[in-house]
Amino acid sequence: MKLCRFIYDEKPCLGVLKGETVYQIKEKNLFGSITTVGAGIPLNKIKFMCPTGPKTIFAVGLNYKDHAYEMNMKLPKSPLIFLKAVSSLTPHKSFILKPNQTKELSFEAELAVVVKKRCKNISVSMAAEYILGYSIVNDVTARDIQRIESQWTRAKSFDTFCPYGPVIETDISKVKGKIRSYINGRIIQDGMLFNMIFSPFEIFSYLSHQCTLEAGDIIATGTPKGVTTVKPSETVIIEIEGIGRLENKVLDEDKYII
Repeated sequence: MKLCRFIYDEKPCLGVLKGETVYQIKEKNLFGSITTVGAGIPLNKIKFMCPTGPKTIFAVGLNYKDHAYEMNMKLPKSPLIFLKAVSSLTPHKSFILKPNQTKELSFEAELAVVVKKRCKNISVSMAAEYILGYSIVNDVTARDIQRIESQWTRAKSFDTFCPYGPVIETDISKVKGKIRSYINGRIIQDGMLFNMIFSPFEIFSYLSHQCTLEAGDIIATGTPKGVTTVKPSETVIIEIEGIGRLENKVLDEDKYII
């Protein structure tokens, strides 16, 4: 089941995506049983929101061997955790704004784990019980800033630096294939999810032993090799087999008019 949040008739709604149609649900949140109601709404009538409103955005660095090698960094012995500011969230089909402070805007295609319910100290074997599903995150990064600072928060937390969505696939067994990124239709990254150093369940368990996870929080699980820079006017698409596509166009912040 593909869960989503969207704007329809100028109102926020919750729903289930089936093909090119969204069906509203009667429940007030996405974390329990789901019952669709009414007629379906065509995608051209809605505007996607981020699927959840996380309190915390967790992320994992260097979780694919090939990406660690291309960054000339040692393989981590445990998940390398950092945070992105919640204010960096932006939905499918919205803009990524390139700030003046960076001359090297980069992006990273990542599988996102979405937390189902508040939890702490969860074993690897029990992690699936606390996962709502998988989604897509684009870990946008000011690479030149990241390179000169020991902490990554600033480089990864500018407004719009966390595109997220458009849906959450609750059947995580379907999400086990390719992860790809494109710039203007040209393939940039072409990886496989099973090439992660630490699995989503291992990352979930590890994080839960450090801090309490809340319903709706997201965990970005790292990116495969091939990360590159992106320029204003270019469109980035992240595609994960079994989930779908997350698309965002890059604009120069000076030229963006709200």
